[in-house]
Amino acid sequence: MKTSLLILACFCLGILCGRFGLLPESLDGENVTLILLFVLMSCVGISVGSDRRLGEILRSLRPKILLYPLGTTIGTFLAAGLCSLFLAYPLSHCLAVGAGFAYYSLSSILITQAVGTELGTVALICNLAREALTLLLVPLVARFAPEPAVIAMGGATTMDSTLPIMARTLGTQWVFVALVHAIVLDFSVPFWVIFFCSL
Repeated sequence: MKTSLLILACFCLGILCGRFGLLPESLDGENVTLILLFVLMSCVGISVGSDRRLGEILRSLRPKILLYPLGTTIGTFLAAGLCSLFLAYPLSHCLAVGAGFAYYSLSSILITQAVGTELGTVALICNLAREALTLLLVPLVARFAPEPAVIAMGGATTMDSTLPIMARTLGTQWVFVALVHAIVLDFSVPFWVIFFCSL
């Protein structure tokens, strides 16, 4: 829980620095983010590579691993459908937003182009919130929920921004599941989003 609070504090600090111009203009935020992401991914790679059970984990992977992204897809669409009962947006629009699976950059652009700026902004906020809540709540949820449910929280982010906290909380034996989970969801985002936006 302390780690999640630290992550949230850093996120809030970043917002304040960006809002009030506390960082030098020469500092490109996108490049810094990308460099930090590479560092995080390298640390996860070192952790996985140094695990003596790596070969055993790789041999244990089976086609049933595809059930993880399938479960995430079904659960996300059920939740989005439920939300549509309480919102002013039609079911197809709620499903399109949910189909971002926290891949906010791609899904919000596709939805903006297909439907409009308003829904694209909603998609951006919803998918950012999913990623932020995953970073914050993974250690807490992992105490009460099974590992697949914890991985499902992160959606498509389980191979990048939320992978380090997944590996730390669930153990390195779940890293490959998280990677496959995210890769499948990443590839499915444009198809689902375009499909729901066309309804």
